[in-house]
Amino acid sequence: MSATPRITLIGKPGCHLCDDARAVIQRVAADLDVGWEERSILQNRELAELYAEQIPVTLVDGRQHDYWRVDEARLRAALGG
Repeated sequence: MSATPRITLIGKPGCHLCDDARAVIQRVAADLDVGWEERSILQNRELAELYAEQIPVTLVDGRQHDYWRVDEARLRAALGG
């Protein structure tokens, strides 16, 4: 797995859409051997201000890729897989 996470999931605990997004991200990251991380809007004021109405938000290589839902095929394509 790469040392630097290529995928970032921004969400919060108790968010069912975040749970769905996490499952897709975990599967894709494992299949493509890329790192990922999760960040909570409850622990970061800046993320909360930027994304509170859009969570879950998926970033790929630091750029916003998706929000609310993660399309697996689109995520794979963005990662070159």
